[in-house]
Amino acid sequence: MKLRDAIEKRKDVKVYDLKAPDWRAVVRAIDAARFATSAGSHFSARFILVSDKKVIKKLTDVCQQSFVGKASYLVVAVSDPSGLIRSYGDRGEGYCAKQIGSAVQNFLLALEEEKLVTSWVWYFDDEQVKNLLDIPESARVEGIFPIGREIRIKKRPHRGAVKLDNILFFEKYGEKKMKGEIKHSRDAV
Repeated sequence: MKLRDAIEKRKDVKVYDLKAPDWRAVVRAIDAARFATSAGSHFSARFILVSDKKVIKKLTDVCQQSFVGKASYLVVAVSDPSGLIRSYGDRGEGYCAKQIGSAVQNFLLALEEEKLVTSWVWYFDDEQVKNLLDIPESARVEGIFPIGREIRIKKRPHRGAVKLDNILFFEKYGEKKMKGEIKHSRDAV
């Protein structure tokens, strides 16, 4: 699969096929996360693969979102900024946030390549997740990802991305035109 195809096809999915995906495919997707950018080689992202149905049930309750419990696997993304803070002071917090975003994006795109689907769950009780999974107090739970195979019920329209014209500026914030009036659409690049 081409990278551009993976980027454009990736979507949040909350309904999963009953057949569990191969756990090795999930591990391969997690492996892609480690190639994300990192400040000073301090890689702060960690991933916990959960397959125990009892733990998945407890995490579903903590998220208060029933679709979480329908997945065969959950991946919990965690960041620990302590190494970055030691090296960069207060800036380490921001570096950690950027790094986990980059690592999760690699993970999501790799899931697409593996033909697996997920939805990034942001709503949960952090302390309860930490207690359930023995996550250190210094770490942050960044998201829970129910992993499954997409069920083929009916073709849903892709919600589409924001228009390039709404996010691209030239030379300074808010400047919509490039000097020389070059068109700035996806087809032009």
